[in-house]
Amino acid sequence: MPDNRNAHAGSLRHGRISHPGYAYLVTTAIADRRPLLADFHTARLLVEEMREACTAGLIESLAWVVMPDHLHWLLMLQQGSLSSLMKQIKARSSRRINQHLGLAGRLWQPGYHDRAARSDDDLRAMARYIIANPVRAGIVETVGDYPLWDAAWLL
Repeated sequence: MPDNRNAHAGSLRHGRISHPGYAYLVTTAIADRRPLLADFHTARLLVEEMREACTAGLIESLAWVVMPDHLHWLLMLQQGSLSSLMKQIKARSSRRINQHLGLAGRLWQPGYHDRAARSDDDLRAMARYIIANPVRAGIVETVGDYPLWDAAWLL
């Protein structure tokens, strides 16, 4: 029987257009939803790659939360495409995390989900929603108790 859990992942890429200067909410998950990012030091390897994208001028990071098996990231694309950014982040973090954990092979599920923020979207509200994920998931009681998030605004 075929594995259809990610059957739509490839179709997420069809017709995708990204524009520098626009804000995007991106969600991507670890393959088979393994909670590899539950370990703080492992998750920080991903965060370092995200920060490198900022340093390189590819994006401005507005808010993010690293959950045990996935990432939510609100960003402003500065140059390049969202597709190339995600390919880079996933490839670089895969190498580092696999090496750290003594693993090999695919780390991330194929594809990712993105939503372009409309001009009338309240980016702060989107950021609050993102960083509240650990509370909604029952991992912590307050956002301040969770170490793997950041936001451009004091929320």
